[in-house]
Amino acid sequence: MRNYAEISDGELLQLLRQEEDAMAFGEIYNRYWDKLYGAAYKRVKIIEVAEELVQDCFTDIWVRRKSIDIKVLLPVYLFTAIRYKVINYVHKEIVKHNYEHALQLHGIAYDNSTEELLIASDLNNRLQTQVELLPLKCREVFKLSRNEHKSNKEIAQNLGISEKTVENHITLALRRLRTSLNSFFFLF
Repeated sequence: MRNYAEISDGELLQLLRQEEDAMAFGEIYNRYWDKLYGAAYKRVKIIEVAEELVQDCFTDIWVRRKSIDIKVLLPVYLFTAIRYKVINYVHKEIVKHNYEHALQLHGIAYDNSTEELLIASDLNNRLQTQVELLPLKCREVFKLSRNEHKSNKEIAQNLGISEKTVENHITLALRRLRTSLNSFFFLF
């Protein structure tokens, strides 16, 4: 079995191109993902966008693995690729911003209600998924509180627990949900 960590970049590319070796691709990915992410994040300053740009870069390599012909050192190629991904992203954002600005200048309302509906739906789906991941008793208390609008006292009576325990379960649930949905809210 090959020790991919000891194989040079050039040999990894050759394995990827000739044998479509997923392990070679994985080694390239592991060697350069953090560095490319750092380069992308330094320029766009948005975690999710930087991650997406790096993923796009590696996806391009995987899709073109049979025909890829890199004539420079792999790091040079990868950093150039990520630079162009960043430039394209920034260009699209500028065009989008200018378009929205032009609409505002001409008094045309920018209707993003469909986008807002999709975001709300996505948020609701993520919230429901995260609620289902809560511990059983915590989930039960949270659902009674938020979905059925029961008071802490009513929940305590229904479940045979103290009001303080109800408060603790709700606090725990909200903390976990806030933490797990933090990245979603960061986008907006």
